[in-house]
Amino acid sequence: MTEKPDQPDDFFMSDAPEATDALADRMSDALTKSAEPSSSDAPAAEAVLEEEKVKDEIDIQIDLLKDPDWTARREAVVTLGEMGDERCVEPLVSALRDGDWQVREAVIEALGQVGSPAVERLVKMLRDWDLRKSVIRALGKIKDERVLDPLMQQLQNDEFKHDATEALIELGQPAVERLVGALKHKDEGVRQQAIIALGRIKDATALDPLIEMLKDPDWFSRLTAAAALEKIGDERGREAIRPLMKDPDMVVRMRIERILAAWKKNKATANA
Repeated sequence: MTEKPDQPDDFFMSDAPEATDALADRMSDALTKSAEPSSSDAPAAEAVLEEEKVKDEIDIQIDLLKDPDWTARREAVVTLGEMGDERCVEPLVSALRDGDWQVREAVIEALGQVGSPAVERLVKMLRDWDLRKSVIRALGKIKDERVLDPLMQQLQNDEFKHDATEALIELGQPAVERLVGALKHKDEGVRQQAIIALGRIKDATALDPLIEMLKDPDWFSRLTAAAALEKIGDERGREAIRPLMKDPDMVVRMRIERILAAWKKNKATANA
């Protein structure tokens, strides 16, 4: 006698309404479960949707950079900067040529917000004479060590050395080591710009190198070093500049006299 396969009884009772309904329910549940996305797939799907949304928004703002209304272009620049996406770099760099100065100013700030992803493109744009000033300013807003070499090189450029100095000052402490090194540069103009920057940054590690610069053979470098030490305001710097009261250059002597008189007055006011 042939045995039945080992199956539930209701499997063979398909003519019974109750069995048919039960089987249909089980099949429906199985199909529904297989169609539902797993919990592990949900975050990935959401991430894709969010990326597409951001991409669409970037495209919208890029299109607005061509708007005839400068205020619309400026707002688009601000928004792209806030997004901070590397896809914003190229359109923002192109917007440095905008006809309205307020838009161009916003672009410099926006590139600073984008930060490191913009460095490589901005460094290449230093070749463009017309944009170099704006590019230098933008680089000064990015805390990335890759901006140091190109900015230090611009200290040798008479036309852009002041812009590079301001950019290095804005970078602040990360630029101090390179600026201290520039105090030994063969070009006295580079030495002077480095002194000015160090005095404005007011980092204590620059104190001894600046004191050493009081012995520089160039009278203007000595004068600039004294002014930098005045800005830092450390007592050691005050004592170091006193010998310059006998400097061979009259301009230096007069300047030192005023510095020491101002320090003495400020000290008396503080103790009053």
